[in-house]
Amino acid sequence: MPANRMRVDPRRPAKLVLSLATIYLVWGSSFLFSKIAVEHLPAALLAGVRFTTSGVVLALVARLWNGESWSIGLVELRHVAIAGSLMVFASNGLNVWAMQFLPSHESALLHGTSALWIAGLGMFGRRGHPLTRRALFGLGIGFAGTMLMLAPGGAHESPMYAKLAALAACFAWALGTLYYRSIDTRLSALMFVSLQMLVGGVMLLATGLAAGEAGRWTLDAPGALSLAYLTFVSSCLAYWAFTWLALNATPAVIGTYSYVNPAIATYLGWQFLHESLSKGQLAGMAVVILGVLIVTLPGARTVDRKLLDEPTAS
Repeated sequence: MPANRMRVDPRRPAKLVLSLATIYLVWGSSFLFSKIAVEHLPAALLAGVRFTTSGVVLALVARLWNGESWSIGLVELRHVAIAGSLMVFASNGLNVWAMQFLPSHESALLHGTSALWIAGLGMFGRRGHPLTRRALFGLGIGFAGTMLMLAPGGAHESPMYAKLAALAACFAWALGTLYYRSIDTRLSALMFVSLQMLVGGVMLLATGLAAGEAGRWTLDAPGALSLAYLTFVSSCLAYWAFTWLALNATPAVIGTYSYVNPAIATYLGWQFLHESLSKGQLAGMAVVILGVLIVTLPGARTVDRKLLDEPTAS
């Protein structure tokens, strides 16, 4: 492409930092609110109400603010259905179910594997990006830090089926992320993510109703506050930031949230839920931050330079 036709958004670095900070802080704290929520509300209906509401809110914003049409074709509907099934129904459904049996910080620590899946699978497909040596080294450091935080010493022994469910949720999330990066869609990122949430949320609502959870739904103050945070902050705000990152950052950079979030969730679980925290887990938190810096600092931008030459999503 001729140089005069290349379009580089001068606001991209600021957007990148803001989007990363949003998913680091919001999703890191969401494990705390999810743990509180599942102690007061049935899991599938909780997730279903959260994502159905979020989907409706974001679809209204896309329509009323951006003037976007709600009319989509069969191809777009298929893309939305696949992404919603993977990233909402499977990933968040499995995660919220597993959190009934896992401490909040252990659930977050297991989600550190998302970075490995996203970066590894991100090498393939039409928009695949090879990993630089520095990115590989940073991801390795982050993985080592996650293992340190998983070391026994603070947490009670959780059931293996819950851990496997959390790991399966990570894999589904990575597949959905990379699927979205690989498709051509006429929908804006905002409209796509809103419809994705709506589809996944309806599937979760149907699951909860079929499981008889309606009879156990009682909305007290802790449950209502946690549900509100998860719906409007974790879903509406952070999902929008993540969607922008999925189109404008490499898989290695995107995956760094899976290292920072466990550190934040571990601290919050210890501080507010009195979940035990070992010295090894504290050391792991420091190692995690080091791995994130290695991947995200300017010296690791060999692959990012390719993205700068592509039109950016607004």
